[in-house]
Amino acid sequence: QAQLVESGGGLVQPGGSLRLSCAASGFPFSNYVMRWYRQAPGKERELVAAITSAGNSINYLDSVKGRFTVSRDNAKNTVYLQMNSLKPEDTAVYYCNAHWVLRDIWGQGTQVTVSS
Repeated sequence: QAQLVESGGGLVQPGGSLRLSCAASGFPFSNYVMRWYRQAPGKERELVAAITSAGNSINYLDSVKGRFTVSRDNAKNTVYLQMNSLKPEDTAVYYCNAHWVLRDIWGQGTQVTVSS
């Protein structure tokens, strides 16, 4: 059974850092484009970062460029999102997504709250 499990969320002060992890199982992880989305209360889900299967192409939401870094370890079936210089507007539930052809797999999400 295909599964994605996020971890690493929590409460952090503005300017702080968090590292999210997403562990994959039950599908050929190295074939899939991996994406991080987020959804804040009352807002639509938005794409934060995406990394291709080999990790050679990466894209970011404009508002996180220079602060967030996405990476993957295909040997560990894990994708990461390093978040630095966090702002209150980064507060959201962060979701991991695996995409390949017509298939999408979603994690359950992890809450990130940026507040003093």
